[in-house]
Amino acid sequence: MLGNSLFYKHTFAFISVSLKGISQVILIENVVSGAIILLAISITSVPLGVIALLSSMIGTLIGRLGGADEAMLKQGLLGYNSVLTGLALFLFLTGSTHWIFSLVGAAIAAILTASFMHFMKNSGIPILTLPFIILTWFTLLVSYRFTAFHLSDSLVPQSLMQWELDITGEVDFTQGVFNGIGQVFFLDYTISGILLFIAVFWAEWRLGLAAFIGNAVALLTSLALGGEYSLIFLGLYGYNAILTNIAVSVVFNSKRHPFSFITGGIAACMTVPLAASINTWLLPYGLPALTMPFVLSTWVFLSARKILPRV
Repeated sequence: MLGNSLFYKHTFAFISVSLKGISQVILIENVVSGAIILLAISITSVPLGVIALLSSMIGTLIGRLGGADEAMLKQGLLGYNSVLTGLALFLFLTGSTHWIFSLVGAAIAAILTASFMHFMKNSGIPILTLPFIILTWFTLLVSYRFTAFHLSDSLVPQSLMQWELDITGEVDFTQGVFNGIGQVFFLDYTISGILLFIAVFWAEWRLGLAAFIGNAVALLTSLALGGEYSLIFLGLYGYNAILTNIAVSVVFNSKRHPFSFITGGIAACMTVPLAASINTWLLPYGLPALTMPFVLSTWVFLSARKILPRV
């Protein structure tokens, strides 16, 4: 009887940490938020939801077996890069074995996360989603050299010589608002976007407000700069801005810097041209920008805060 009780206790704790790993993708440590996010993913695609949960479990398990710091493990910090990597490889690779590559990638992402944490610990700057970005890019590029990897048709290398900017299309702010946050998890379904906003507001209202403002900033900036409507309202300029504003304005703002809401907005704004330039840079390789604009913009402002503490 006691053995069963301990089993259920450990199982519940493991699942709770795994759900936190999912919520940490949006810089949140909250079991309920993680469950809502998992629901948002699953109503778009059940297989995608399964991959998200298994990826977080794999990252958590590697942290547990590897003897990671208990506090770090309980926060879900070894799960979020695994979640993103698992989702990305599941979506961007095809074939009967692409789910295996997704889960193996999730395992490697946990090890890379630990490695990057060690390399950057003295800088005082968080690694964010860099392990996911590097691992996903390298894995997708491997497909050009090994027949076991098959790229999705959505990733097509294009020549810059033949590139044409198309700014025609319909304005749809509803899609732009909810697709922006949905694209954090590669989703473009309005109901999923609504659930994701609920998950963020559930964790803390300031996080939800930062997410909404970040998305609004991205929409306005990309429209003002003359971006492609199809990309803008699909949310492809919004998700990096959302993550950046949450990071700079709230999560990594423990001292409540007086101008953080301004710097957070500027940082979110900066992700728009960053996303455009990185996408252009990667166009000949057919690679997505992923969350690199978020990482670069957040690093710039968190590093600046070391010298300019009031921002």
